[in-house]
Amino acid sequence: MAYETIIVEKEGNIGIITLNRPPANAVNFALLEDLDRALDQFEEDKEVRALIITGAGEKGFSAGFDVTEAARAAEIGNKGRAVFTRIERYPKPVVAAMNGYALGGGCELAMACHFRVMVGTEKAKIGCPEVNLGIIPGWGGTQRMPRLIGKTRAMDMLIFGKRINAPEALDIGLINKVSQPGELMNDAKDLAHRLAKQAPLAVKAILESVTVGLETTLEEGLKVEGKNLNMVSSTKDAIEGMTAFLEKREAQFKGE
Repeated sequence: MAYETIIVEKEGNIGIITLNRPPANAVNFALLEDLDRALDQFEEDKEVRALIITGAGEKGFSAGFDVTEAARAAEIGNKGRAVFTRIERYPKPVVAAMNGYALGGGCELAMACHFRVMVGTEKAKIGCPEVNLGIIPGWGGTQRMPRLIGKTRAMDMLIFGKRINAPEALDIGLINKVSQPGELMNDAKDLAHRLAKQAPLAVKAILESVTVGLETTLEEGLKVEGKNLNMVSSTKDAIEGMTAFLEKREAQFKGE
């Protein structure tokens, strides 16, 4: 499948999507469409159990919205919210590997992913500074940031348009890991490989249960959890997991 604005690769059971609009990897409508199609491709591929999204070049993950397409801002906003929500609700774990700055829409894309790894260089910053332009984050930033780091810290980040480095982002829970220069993709792939070893159906059930639970009441969230528990309890993977535990060996999950 041909892509105009991204590079799509497969390494074993990991899918890798690289935003490829240097130097800033700015997000335009074409990139969002390509990203949507790549998600289709990897969702249909049963061999792929985890995804990595990263940016081309050495400067950054993404600087966010491509201002040269300002005339299509509303259309791109709708598409961005839809694609980022799809990533958040994706049935396979998605890792954001931030190779530099992740600002505005770039930060919003990273926050939609399930795990975030960021290089710990001086120039690498993450944040949603839209308020400095007299606007607000429009692709989920005002909703996902407080869910990730809490209302108090999110208000401080969003209203003052703060850009923070990787250690600060790790400290407040905005990212999962700080990578040393040159080690980002190794760390992201290591995480993706570990995710891919987990029971695929159980991982899918956890992703759905957590995401739905955060969007609804505790009572409704528990209903989703119960439904998913009943579903995974009768799978071959559940039998394999229990058997491997009793036999003191590593389980070999097949997603069945």
